[in-house]
Amino acid sequence: MLNGLRIIEVEGLGPAPFAAMLLADLGADVITIHRKTGTPPPGMPDRSILDRGKRSIALDLKDLDDLKTAKQLIDTADALIEGFRPGVMEKLGLGPDECLRRNPKLVYGRMTGWGQNSPLALTAGHDLNYISLSGALWYASASDAVPQTPATLVGDIGGGAMYLVAGLLAGIINAQSTGEGTVVDAAIYDGSAHMMNLLMTMRQTGNLQEARGQSLLDGPHWSRTYTCSDGRYITVQCLEPKFYAEFLKIMGLSDDATFEPQYKPTLWPEQTRRLAQLFCKHPRDHWATLFQGSDACVAPVLSPDEALTHPMNDMRQTWRSVDGTLQAAAAPRFSNRRWTPQPSPARGEHGAEIKAELDRLRRSNPSSG
Repeated sequence: MLNGLRIIEVEGLGPAPFAAMLLADLGADVITIHRKTGTPPPGMPDRSILDRGKRSIALDLKDLDDLKTAKQLIDTADALIEGFRPGVMEKLGLGPDECLRRNPKLVYGRMTGWGQNSPLALTAGHDLNYISLSGALWYASASDAVPQTPATLVGDIGGGAMYLVAGLLAGIINAQSTGEGTVVDAAIYDGSAHMMNLLMTMRQTGNLQEARGQSLLDGPHWSRTYTCSDGRYITVQCLEPKFYAEFLKIMGLSDDATFEPQYKPTLWPEQTRRLAQLFCKHPRDHWATLFQGSDACVAPVLSPDEALTHPMNDMRQTWRSVDGTLQAAAAPRFSNRRWTPQPSPARGEHGAEIKAELDRLRRSNPSSG
């Protein structure tokens, strides 16, 4: 869907390369400027899933010749992605003022935790810190447990990468019609707070309390994860009355007066205790089989490896093993395009190819570069 768009990514960690991967999945020509050291950042494999579908050139941005090559690449781009602390790209001579002067239509994407301008802009942080300060972590567990979210999903990916991609695509659409580029300031702090707006609508109706465990989605017995006899887990979230009725029917509780009131907070603790006792009598897969195909809104908690072999995945092919590496397929899907797994390049693999393209461009347009 994004064939014809070129994105330059300056190697970083977390949400920035994830955003670039998503754009590559959608068909953009993503060229990653990898570090010339030949080794990936700590904790990253040599061929990362996040680099799939991209092309790689290895440059030392402190070397004048390599810096010139980087600038020439950026001159050919629709957008750029960087994920450093504020000021780092400016020190390298690749700040937005310089890049937009050379390429006025460029959409310059900046991915940070605290934003380009804030009291914490130059302060280190990670996913959990950003979402704790933004308010997005507050409802992330039961009232008697420490708030905890799946690592990176709410902050780095949800509040960070996805908002960066949305900003880049909006900027590109605008640049195509106006000829004017822009700087996208994507902060995980901002994006994770923005995602809370769906919950904040519940505050307008009185269904969201500040106290954890007292609201419509984090307090009831019908919105919980329960432990089964084998130590694995089952999720229940039958919000609407008709789905709740289906849940009670399958559980054999339709005539139990304790469970008749669905939305009475004073009963939620006792109802939760009763359900916990029932679920711990059988293993997870017993419950998964019992509820399979129903509208009771019950599902087992699967690991990624289990999800790969689940019948749901047989048709969707969402989880795949590609060259021995488990990964999720591109999303969303399109009726007139089919995504196939793309390889991850070795660092610098396309350097000669990319430099040859720049040479051809310079010969055809001597005024460039």
